[in-house]
Parts: sequence; structure tokens; C-alpha cells
Amino acid sequence: MGEETFFSLKGQIAVVTGGAQGIGEAIARRLTSAGARVAIFDLNEPQAKTVAGSLGGVGFKCDVSSAASVENAVREVRRQLGPIDIVVNNAGITGKTAALWELDERDLDQVYAVNLKGVFLMCRAVISEMLERRYGRIVNVASIAGKEGNPTLVPYSSTKAAVIALTKALAKEVAAKGDITVNSIAPAVVFTKIHETIPKATIDYMVSRIPMGRTGKVEEVAALVHYLVSREASFTTGQCYDISGGRATY
Repeated sequence: MGEETFFSLKGQIAVVTGGAQGIGEAIARRLTSAGARVAIFDLNEPQAKTVAGSLGGVGFKCDVSSAASVENAVREVRRQLGPIDIVVNNAGITGKTAALWELDERDLDQVYAVNLKGVFLMCRAVISEMLERRYGRIVNVASIAGKEGNPTLVPYSSTKAAVIALTKALAKEVAAKGDITVNSIAPAVVFTKIHETIPKATIDYMVSRIPMGRTGKVEEVAALVHYLVSREASFTTGQCYDISGGRATY
């Protein structure tokens, strides 16, 4: 058996949210290289179409915080590519960087709408079909902040913690209903454009907590996701996998 057959995704259809740049784009490229046809969902429609086009996939504008937008985009994937085998819920925002007492209700609501509600809506849009076909792979991108809590990032930390719990709960709901797995990953700081909006002091704090002393690479995250969405990962579900350079201690 040739090495190229390991973790093959040939013939499978994958959706990556927030896939027009950064970690999402790296994941989309990795899954494509393994044989999947990839649909990219992103608020930036031109960039989603550009990246998807370079991969032989399709790109759609999608606001994951809107049920109608999610359902329309999922419907288009099924129409253009076929049934969805893989979903990677990567879309997320950090929100305002400030202490809790400096935040207002809207600061929480905006982050919640994308980071948690968006994951819920995407999972809801695809899970029935996965149950009918008795196959599916879902990976939700959480964060080490969801396990440890990062100061000045209360909405982000709390919504990522909720993503981990959502993952575990949904995984248990579908565990005995076919080969359907639901996992999450918890990266430490992986430098992408999203971090250009975060104060340097906050970035320095996060890197200082990483024993390896560096930020992660988007390709390293993509490699972990590739395994988790493969057929070989059939006995792995309900987990949160750290990719933190040794930061996490539990």
C-alpha cells in the first residue's frame, strides 16, 4: 500500500467555514490535497471564491450566525457537489480586547453569534443527513483560551469553552448512530491575520505561556484536522485535541 493512500479523502465533500484565509485556508488546502472536494464558506465572498477556485472547489458567502445564510449555503453545496461528508467549523472572531468591566452586552453578543451560535447552526444544518447516511466527520475549532481563559478576552474564551462542551454533547448524541464523529481542537496562538487586531501585549502573554516558545503554524493545525476528518479516525470522538506547543496541562 502506497503512503499516498493514508488518510485519503478521495471522493468526499468537505465544508470549511472561515476558509478564505488563515487557518481555514490551510485546512481547505490540506483536505483538497488528500482528495476532497472543498466548499469554502466565508463572509468575504470574493476571497472565498478565489481560494476555492484555486483548489477546484466552490466558494460561497455565508454568515454563520444566520440560520438562513447557513441553510442556503449548505443547500448549494449539496446541489453543486453532493452530500456533505466533512464539516470544519473554523469561522470565529476574537471580539474586543478589554477587561470584562470595559465590555458591554453587544461585545459579548457579537462574539457569541459567530463563535458558538455559528457552530450550532452549521452542525444542525448537516447532522440529519449524516445520520441518514450513517457517516460524517465534524471538527470544531475551539481554542486553548476555552480551557484556560485568556485575560482581556472574556467573550472569546467563554464561547470557545462552550464550543468544546457542544462538541462533547453532540458526539455523545450520535456516537451509536453510525460512523459519525465530532471532535474539537484547541490551538494556542497560531499567527494569522486575525492576530493583527490584537494588542502586542496580549500576543506576548499568549506566547509566553507556550513551552516551545513560538506560535503555531497554520499547516500544523491543518495536519491535525486532516487526521480527525479521515476514515481512520473512526474510534475518536467527543475529544478536544490541544495543539498548543505544550501549553495545556490537562
